Amino acid sequence: MSNLLLLIILAVASYLFGNINWALIISKIKKTDIRKLGSGNPGTLNMSRNLGLKAGLLTFFLDVMKGAIPTFVAFMLTKGRIFKDTSFIVADFAVFLCGFSAVLGHIYPVFLKFKGGKGIASTIGVFLVGSSVFGWEWAVVAIMALVAAGVFIYFTEFGAMGSFIAITPPAIGNAIRLYLQYNKTENLKEYTFYIITNLIIFAICLFTWCAHRNNIGRMLAGEEHPTSIKEMVVKMKLKKAQAKEEQQNNDEK
Repeated sequence: MSNLLLLIILAVASYLFGNINWALIISKIKKTDIRKLGSGNPGTLNMSRNLGLKAGLLTFFLDVMKGAIPTFVAFMLTKGRIFKDTSFIVADFAVFLCGFSAVLGHIYPVFLKFKGGKGIASTIGVFLVGSSVFGWEWAVVAIMALVAAGVFIYFTEFGAMGSFIAITPPAIGNAIRLYLQYNKTENLKEYTFYIITNLIIFAICLFTWCAHRNNIGRMLAGEEHPTSIKEMVVKMKLKKAQAKEEQQNNDEK
């Protein structure tokens, strides 16, 4: 199979995979619709605020996988391939093409009339895998960014800003990795692939940033919804205590 045909198939499959909206599925299982609660966004933070920390974390994990799986599959199916008449590795291009397609499918799902989530968790999945498969040092950048985002959100309660912290450093890290590998090329075709790959990395971030434009506006106006991890943990513990008490009362009856 030619590189072009393989990339087209992978990109389309990644977009369709990105259409799966786990927040909506989980909220439907809980007999509600997350799009009608809180901010209306079918994503991790809104799920955590309205359906509890467990539901939010499950949504986060599944959405991360939604970006990670297409990226990993793209790497596995294209590693060892080289674009014709160049030394440009197809996997360098494929992982971000498929990652972008998955994120695009999450934000603009055709099966939900192009109204999806904001793509942060899926983007995290893309960069976690897209960094890790090319070396442990790049994986460290992605993991440290994710940890920094969690700490930032915990202490400041600015969820959207924390999301940007999670995705921006690994994007820059991957751009640096590509620069170190291809900056000395004199092959025009190879340089073109290098530029396009960097543009795709930028596009992944741009689409998620744009999806948060309302959050940015509210932050600047001082009206952004706080994301209190501490409060979510307290609510989860209280819910457990209430459930335990109800169970004990039922047992006594």
